[in-house]
Amino acid sequence: MTGVQTCALPILSNNRKLILYNDDVNSFDYVIYCLCCILNIDSVQAEQIANIVHNKGKCDIKSGSYEELLSYYEVLINCKLNCKIEWIQ
Repeated sequence: MTGVQTCALPILSNNRKLILYNDDVNSFDYVIYCLCCILNIDSVQAEQIANIVHNKGKCDIKSGSYEELLSYYEVLINCKLNCKIEWIQ
């Protein structure tokens, strides 16, 4: 064996989060409607997310791999909602 060591980093499949940010443009009803349709959640859960976003400025709405979250991100952006995909820390 040589003196060279290698470090293998684990491949994390669920290492990202999709975050929805508050804005002053979209109504609560519109945000709730989009969340229900795009994330396939009920209106109660969508309303809770909308309230968190309104009160705290942002809310993690989904986690997964970048590839899994990208399609949700693109649809949310096309609906004029403010969101980002970030690393889970």
